[in-house]
This record gives sequence, structure tokens and C-alpha cells, in this order.
Amino acid sequence: MICFMFPGQPLSPGPQPPDDEDFHAVARLARERAGLVLQDLSWEGEPATGSVALQVYGAAMSLYHARRLRREGTRPGLLAEHSMGIYAALATSGALSEGDALELTFRLGRCMSRMAETSDYALGCMVGLPLEPLLAISENNGVYLANHNTSRHFLLSGERMSMEGAVAEALQAGAFSARVFPCDAPLHTPIMKEAAAGLRAIIEDYRYGEPSIPLMNHIDQDFLTGAEVGDFLLKELIQPVYWERSCRALLSSGVTRFLEVGVGDALKKYNRWIENEAARAL
Repeated sequence: MICFMFPGQPLSPGPQPPDDEDFHAVARLARERAGLVLQDLSWEGEPATGSVALQVYGAAMSLYHARRLRREGTRPGLLAEHSMGIYAALATSGALSEGDALELTFRLGRCMSRMAETSDYALGCMVGLPLEPLLAISENNGVYLANHNTSRHFLLSGERMSMEGAVAEALQAGAFSARVFPCDAPLHTPIMKEAAAGLRAIIEDYRYGEPSIPLMNHIDQDFLTGAEVGDFLLKELIQPVYWERSCRALLSSGVTRFLEVGVGDALKKYNRWIENEAARAL
């Protein structure tokens, strides 16, 4: 069984944009519904932040790659999503139109970006430490677990000064790598409750249909129903992404082939680590 995996926000744009019918169709939607010109990530009308541009770009490129795969005759049996990959995944499942998915990505991103007006937030990418010492480091420094990608790859999120302290402590504790990246808002942490009212109001502007392809969520690995989508979209911005659990659950559900539908290959690399670790445990 094939699973389409939808990654979240890329750190940077991919290579030169394609020049075909599907890309131009998605690019028109991105310009009309989000005001973003995909070819150069410029804004038409009132500009938003660079982070919001990458969020919309990531969703648009996932929609493009899903179109291309379907055009080639590749059909998924299951869908999976990581972080902001949920919006393109919903569109591919049929629960949301492509245009609504891009507009929702933009509106939520712009709402979250306002959090940067009052605080300086950052992500911490931690590689090499297991979960328990990393959670202790998070607590020591007042930051939060945001992504549990593999048993040795995590993202933390919180205020920048606190994150710098967490990175220093992680390196001292033996992390192979620990780096800080700027961000507009501390996604997938309890801090996001500060923006919950505005985010919920945006989410409630849309109607969500029943997914025609089963879509596994990244929190408890259940398959979303149309009635659950709205609540999940807010919940997932406040709680961590559990990708390792999702990968294992997808394998148990019968997935034999994973295709990363978007920019980059991060999820493919995480899966390789997870599967290799499982094989070593046998």
C-alpha cells in the first residue's frame, strides 16, 4: 500500500520552479487565494513574513506534487501529515479544496506571525540525545518539545534566549548537533494558546468534508473524520508532532511504500532511521 506523506514548512525554497500545466494551476491559486507569487515568493498586495511565504510555498508544492503523482497514475491508500503539511493533505483527501487549503495556510500563518511582534521565538533542532534527557533540558530552560521525529531527532520551540540556553545544555550533554532557527511563532507548544481565539475564528470559516482517502493525524495516529478536522487543526498547533509514532502506525496499517509529497526529503530520512532502528531491535 502506498502512503503519501505531506511535510511541513520547508526551511528554504526548492530548486527552479517547474514549468508545466499543474504548477501553473497551483501558482494561480496561490496568487489568487494567498497573494503569493510562487516563482519568487513575492507578495501581491499587503506582504506577510518570510516564514508565512514558506508555509504557503510548502503547501502549494505539496499540492503540485500530489497532482503530478495522480496524473502519473499513482494512487495512495493512506495519507499522513507532519505539522503544516496537514492543509495540503486535507486537500488531497478531498476534505478541503486546494484553494481553501492555500488560503487557510496563509491566514493561519499570518495570524501566528503576529506573535513575533511581542516575543522573539526560535526552534531548536536537536540530534543525538534520547527523549528523556531532552525533556529535562527543555524543562530546565523553559522551552517545549515541538516535534518528536525519531528516537534521536527532535525540535524544541520557545523564546530565543531560552532556546540558546537549551542548545548549549544539549551540546554539553552530548548531542551530536544542536542548532537554533528563527520562527514567527512557537508552533506545537502550549504557548500557542495565546493565539487560540484568533486561530479558531479562522478555522471555523471553512467547511470540512469527509476524507475520501484515510488521513492519519500526527498526534494520536487516528484517522480523521470530517467532523473532527476543525478541532484537530487548532489542537495540532498546540500539541507536539509525533512522527515516529505515525511512521510505526502506518507500517502496522499495511503501508509498504512511502512517497514524500512536497519539498525535500526529511520525512523519508526519518522513516529510514525508524525502520533501521526497528530492524536492529529484532
